[in-house]
Amino acid sequence: QVQLVESGGGLVQPGGSLRLSCAASGFTLGAYAIGWFRQAPGKERERVSCISSSRGTTYYADSVKGRVTISRDNAKNTVYLQMNSLKPEDTAVYYCAADSSFFSILAGRSDLWGQGTQVTVSS
Repeated sequence: QVQLVESGGGLVQPGGSLRLSCAASGFTLGAYAIGWFRQAPGKERERVSCISSSRGTTYYADSVKGRVTISRDNAKNTVYLQMNSLKPEDTAVYYCAADSSFFSILAGRSDLWGQGTQVTVSS
């Protein structure tokens, strides 16, 4: 079964860190561009970070730049999102998505999305 499964979310205090994982099954993740997106209640989905398949080109939203690092471990068929210095405004459900086109992922266009993992930043 072709699917993406996110994990690693949870409750963390402001200033804390989390590492989200996006694990693929049924296909080779290394051949695809991957994007992390988030959606907070009452807000539109926001692009957080993306990574291309081949050169490892990365993109970061201004809201997370300097605090977030996207990486991939093709041997584990997994993409990670390391988030540091978390803020309450980072609270959202985080989703990963895969597409053969980096430009499609940048645009938030994908036919394959994970189920999401909740990140809550609160004291």
